[in-house]
Amino acid sequence: MGLWEAYYTATSVEEAVRLLAEYGERARIVAGGTDLLIEIEHQTRTPAVLIDITRIGGLDELRLRDDGLIHLGPMVTHAQAAASPLLQEHALPLAQACWGVGAPALRNRGTLAGNLVTASPANDTITALRALDAHVTLRSAHGERQVPLADFYTGVRRTIMEPEELLVGISFKPLKESYQGIYLKLGLRRVLAIAVTNVAIVLGLEGERVSEARLALGSVAPTIIRAPEAEAALHGQPLDEAHIAQAAELAAQAARPIDDVRGSAWFRKEEVAALVRRGLQALARHEPRLDLPQPETMPLLWGKSRCRPRLAGPTIAHHSEGEEPIQFTVNGENVAVRGANGTTLLHLLRDDLGLTGTKVGCEEGECGACTVWMDGVAVLACLTPAPRAHGTNIVTIEGLSKGESRHPVQEAFVEEDAVQCGYCTPGFVMSAAKLLEERPHPSREQIVAALSGNLCRCTGYYKIITAVENASRQLSEKRADASDETHSADS
Repeated sequence: MGLWEAYYTATSVEEAVRLLAEYGERARIVAGGTDLLIEIEHQTRTPAVLIDITRIGGLDELRLRDDGLIHLGPMVTHAQAAASPLLQEHALPLAQACWGVGAPALRNRGTLAGNLVTASPANDTITALRALDAHVTLRSAHGERQVPLADFYTGVRRTIMEPEELLVGISFKPLKESYQGIYLKLGLRRVLAIAVTNVAIVLGLEGERVSEARLALGSVAPTIIRAPEAEAALHGQPLDEAHIAQAAELAAQAARPIDDVRGSAWFRKEEVAALVRRGLQALARHEPRLDLPQPETMPLLWGKSRCRPRLAGPTIAHHSEGEEPIQFTVNGENVAVRGANGTTLLHLLRDDLGLTGTKVGCEEGECGACTVWMDGVAVLACLTPAPRAHGTNIVTIEGLSKGESRHPVQEAFVEEDAVQCGYCTPGFVMSAAKLLEERPHPSREQIVAALSGNLCRCTGYYKIITAVENASRQLSEKRADASDETHSADS
């Protein structure tokens, strides 16, 4: 028996809704799958049927519509949102929250809609969207309804969604010129960290005084909450140190945290006050961006792809015990795999195709050892259902070389002794090669950000970073030599 009984690749919203109506509580929508696959592996959710909506065209829409609202479709990924000029300009807290989710390959698959539906009180985007007063649109066979995000949650990982409903949209007003917003998060490490606490703040300013304040707090209650007393204390007041300190204290009083492995309740309250104070001080200085990169400088690991879903034909079904083949291209070769319909792409590649360069590490999206390219985008094979590969183009570490010639990143890893035990190396190489395709001359900071989802327990990372820098130089020299040869031939 596989991880699920049946996997449907829907090609229209209507078909996805029909399947939800047919299977009810036995079904679950899968988009990025970055939360759902872990829940299935841990058996905290055990859906018999998965309904994949990633091939439906238009669901990755992110734009300002004529109604004056910013609309996000259910397939907008964290990477798309973080790199959106529209969100960075008019909904900065959301862009900051998305940039803080996971690491590049995880952000390339994980969706905002999935983050909302998972309903963890520690989820980053919920806090930002609460401060933005967002609404969600739910669709079923009976029609649509709009729900304020404030009314969407009923408890820890619980929402008002019915089993047959699909979240088809997220909408909110863009921040006006007189408004500022900011998102801050405390994790136990810089990346791949679940929030110990997080805070989103939106302020309206009239001159030197606050005309409106919205403070949302995450990971300090069963659901993301607002801090109404702190908001009221800021209203009509100047944003000076005295009022900032008062608001920070009132926000901490609004928190109702618990003790857990990431932090005690006392620590969380202290951190709420610290984050609110830090956020308000940044807004008072008119410096809300913090360390968020500009869209054009973000290392996304998309390569030359626009990260758009590939459209399929009619709805495709893959049954765990069925003989339907998963047909795709891997390293330039067309393959048809049977018997892998109920597993992950990681195990299909290793167990069915013998491509063992893609490594089994954490199987939770936290180590990067299973990084591969799907349709030109770096993804984590451990969190990708095998049937999602149907009709795609996959590249693994085995396909990176051309004949006997190694990729410049591979050559640089050898030259710089950037390998010790080597278990993590394939993931690092795949991420680094995609970065150099995307950014031929990355800065050291961009290299570090691009490799942030790849963990190494041996090297200390320095030689790996140096190897990527050297590979960049080698590629530049090859391009320069090729250009010189072209000019010589023309003359």
